[in-house]
Amino acid sequence: MSAAPSADPSCWFDPFEDRLREECGVFGVFGAEDAALLTALGLHALQHRGQEACGITSYDGGRFYNERHLGLVGDNFSGPDVPHRLPGFAAIGHNRYSTQGAPVLRNVQPLFADLSSGGMSIAHNGNLTNSRILREQLVQAGAIFQSTSDTEVVIQLVARSRQTRIVDRFTDALHQIEGAFALVCLTNKKLIGARDPLGIRPLVLGRLGSAYILASETCALSMIGAQFVRDIKAGEIVVITEAGIESIMYAPERRPRPCVFEFVYFARPDSIVDGRPVYQVRKNMGRILAEECPAIADVVVPVPDSGVPAALGFAEASHIPFEHGIVRNHYVGRTFIQPSQQIRDMGVRLKHSANRAQLEGKRVVLIDDSIVRGTTSRKIVSMVREAGATEVHFRSASPMIKWPDYYGIDTPLRDKLIAATHSLEEIRQELGADSLGFLSVDGLYRAMGEERRNPDQAQFTDHCFTGEYPTQLSDSNRQLSDKDQQLSFLNEVA
Repeated sequence: MSAAPSADPSCWFDPFEDRLREECGVFGVFGAEDAALLTALGLHALQHRGQEACGITSYDGGRFYNERHLGLVGDNFSGPDVPHRLPGFAAIGHNRYSTQGAPVLRNVQPLFADLSSGGMSIAHNGNLTNSRILREQLVQAGAIFQSTSDTEVVIQLVARSRQTRIVDRFTDALHQIEGAFALVCLTNKKLIGARDPLGIRPLVLGRLGSAYILASETCALSMIGAQFVRDIKAGEIVVITEAGIESIMYAPERRPRPCVFEFVYFARPDSIVDGRPVYQVRKNMGRILAEECPAIADVVVPVPDSGVPAALGFAEASHIPFEHGIVRNHYVGRTFIQPSQQIRDMGVRLKHSANRAQLEGKRVVLIDDSIVRGTTSRKIVSMVREAGATEVHFRSASPMIKWPDYYGIDTPLRDKLIAATHSLEEIRQELGADSLGFLSVDGLYRAMGEERRNPDQAQFTDHCFTGEYPTQLSDSNRQLSDKDQQLSFLNEVA
């Protein structure tokens, strides 16, 4: 377990709001007619995991077809010509939100390469924590990179492996990478899926008739009418061919540690992640939050959309009426990533509007999934007050976020995380709320069916709350070492 570093996670953060950003979504299908069309539908169900870009690679038994676009799935893969543009019985797809590599077309996945054994396309959800070190080593050895995405490191490692079989070369690559990942790969004869040794990032297996499906979440299976078969195990590779499925445990079997933020925010509410229904877990968070941080109020109001299940749970447990006191505008897209100053000053009003009829003259409990920098929360509190609320009590359905993420979640620097630099009372004053409460870490674990957090027994990946990172952070630790050496040199010169 690594100590928590304070270095920049080198993640691009949306300046328009201070929400945690989704990671990425992956999808794959083997043995289906119009595989690309099914992939487009699956990606549509996974759109919440990344809205910057999308791509699909298909294979028809003789040729690979690859399309990658900036923008949403519906804007690029919704026409009836998709099966003609991307023919084949096998396909993989990807929705992207960049956590490594700029949001430009050359970083959009799936990435494709012609290897000595044939074509290979790969899509990745997660973040490799030693990709910079590996990249430098590969470049020094003569590798030429076409992107700045950490995913290309995997392709380069596969290409340079001395193993003969493609599965063995892929396994060889996985033994060299660190971090969190769920991978889907398409080769001439195979669809391959892999999950990191701790199962931090999710990946599920489904079946549709005689076809097999790999997806980040079960909601993508539901979209195409596929049956859920099972979760891919932590440290497992699944190889799907015309002969069926082969399972390979490339890492020692250990208790999985899925990321808690899949349950707090990232996964779609109708998904089931590692056997836990996300919607129910979020309602449980609200119920326990009401026990731990009660409030005397007239109405419980969620910050839409992710705060809704927790607010329902809070309302049920506290016997306070639930109301949609804030209405979200779903038609504000990524156009406003870098808005003009005038638009930026409008703040959350572009995405959220106060429902005055449900707020005026009332004591309001606001429920949100989390608080990151606090800027959006402060604006929402102000907006609710302006709509006539007499009191505003803010509650976070997750614990305080005090540490950055290195596994595929876009978080700012630690000194930009309000809970890392402020006390509870200071945060309350910053938000302008009458009271403030956060779900406890043990409360979060109870919501997921555990008695409490047990530091001696690996349960979940919860580093954003605890600072305990479950893997090596080689790139970040080296950055810290380099900075220490530079400071030492400057001190000696001084």
